[in-house]
Amino acid sequence: VLPSTSPSASRVGAMDKGTAKVVREYVTRVVTSVQGMKTLVLDHETTAIVSMVMTQSQILQHEVFLIDTLHAPHADRMPHLKAVYYVRPTAENVKRICDALHDPRYGEYHIFLTNIASEKAINALAEADHHEVIQQVQEMYGDYLAINPELFSLGVPTVAGLRGSNHDQAVFDRVVQGVLAALLSFKTKPAIRYQANSSACEKVAQKVAGTIEHEGELFAFRARDVPPLLLVVDRREDAVSPLLNQWTYQSMVHELMGINNSRVDMSGSPGVKPELKEVVLSVDSDPFYAQNMFLNFGDLGANVKALVDEYQAKTHSQRKIDSIADMQAFVENYPEFRKMSGTVSKHVALMSELSRIVDARALMEVSQVEQELACTEDHSSAVQEVESLLANRAVTPDDKLRLVLLYALRYEQSETSALHRFVDALGACGVPAERLRLIPALLEQCGARARSGDLFLNKSFFAVAKKQLQRGIKGVQNVYTQHQPYLAQTLEALAKNKLPEAHYPYVSAFPQLPAPNRGRPPQEVIVFVVGGATYEEAMLVHHFNEQQKQLAAGGAAAPTGTPS
Repeated sequence: VLPSTSPSASRVGAMDKGTAKVVREYVTRVVTSVQGMKTLVLDHETTAIVSMVMTQSQILQHEVFLIDTLHAPHADRMPHLKAVYYVRPTAENVKRICDALHDPRYGEYHIFLTNIASEKAINALAEADHHEVIQQVQEMYGDYLAINPELFSLGVPTVAGLRGSNHDQAVFDRVVQGVLAALLSFKTKPAIRYQANSSACEKVAQKVAGTIEHEGELFAFRARDVPPLLLVVDRREDAVSPLLNQWTYQSMVHELMGINNSRVDMSGSPGVKPELKEVVLSVDSDPFYAQNMFLNFGDLGANVKALVDEYQAKTHSQRKIDSIADMQAFVENYPEFRKMSGTVSKHVALMSELSRIVDARALMEVSQVEQELACTEDHSSAVQEVESLLANRAVTPDDKLRLVLLYALRYEQSETSALHRFVDALGACGVPAERLRLIPALLEQCGARARSGDLFLNKSFFAVAKKQLQRGIKGVQNVYTQHQPYLAQTLEALAKNKLPEAHYPYVSAFPQLPAPNRGRPPQEVIVFVVGGATYEEAMLVHHFNEQQKQLAAGGAAAPTGTPS
């Protein structure tokens, strides 16, 4: 996630473009730098990366005759075409390219690698090029999934292998490579801080710093008075945010239906039309989605209705065609009319399915208790509310388990904990034993002893008083959106230049890294969450950035550049 913490200056450079635009520029350079008819060859990961930022029709506009996959079986020769590879520089991919070079299918090979290539990989490609068909090998650092302008993902299913004694080198390498690609694509050489109580964060931070030191020329970007910051934090510091049901559009669709590479599978929705069994949700190609993705469910419903009303009004205006001019106007507006029709159908179908799921799973009742568990310290009420929902047959076993997980985190140290009783109730509801083992595992990995911060704002009198004061002044507009991720505290501390070094030390053993400017807060930050960020946190960063821009525009900043 990419927050801007200082309102004293506008965000500039590649980071200000947003993740999708940066990756799209790389892909466009790849397909336009090779003139003539060509085949674009992708691997499994770059297929997803490219599909997030460009449609197939957009790619085909650049003299791309065919889009192929690196893992496809060897087919007929096409020496009249040029092969343009856009793949990750993994050992497996390099081997596949070398195998293809032994019996070249294409007349020319142009190889673009999405990350820093090892000398071993470059030598292997050179040795395999007996027919001298390789024209160029370049590095293009679009090696991550661009989800929102402020949010990217590496698509790593789990980072469990980065914790404990079972070190997963492949996962570690992918995480480090992804962070390095983000830095290179944003043209950023940052100061680096990491969460002190997380060995995984420290290892990632140290490895990234060591690579910047080793690859000094790649990171020879313009020095700044206040260097950008890479902050590596651990998901374990806030296990509450991923457990909560969300009520904003993007978060709800992902939580209840699943967003996979900008696509939503609606094939299991009752009565869905064939053309809506899979829909695309993209900030770049769907203006309505871009404008409403962070709205809550109630406001979203009103905006979908307004969209339908607008469409009906345009439909009515097109019914009357009495003249040649009317016919011409209809034909000219037809593409826009069809596009609007598709947009209306898609969002009405999504809203209908979300409403059906919310009602079927009693999510209004579940979410209210989730929010109370996350935001309020009232043990006796919590026990009654959780017990009531555990007895509710409309609530799914998974939702019941999440309630108990939240209860376990909040009241872990309570002497009158009802956790054992709740575990027995979950077993009686049909939750299998292996799922029940998630409860002690969560407490071991993410419980009070594993955290360094004040997740529930209850560790000190001042934290409790601040929380109560904020609730009293601001009020709670919506009981379903009371919660704020722990990341909000971290960004606030960063913006005020008060993030404690004892908990988030700098990596300092590498001379190539820029020296931190401790007198001023960083203006640009990349927060990398080992274990994955949530859509709620992405929304937080979006609103945080908007607030910083407003402060800058209004001049509401102290002389040091920190928010007043």
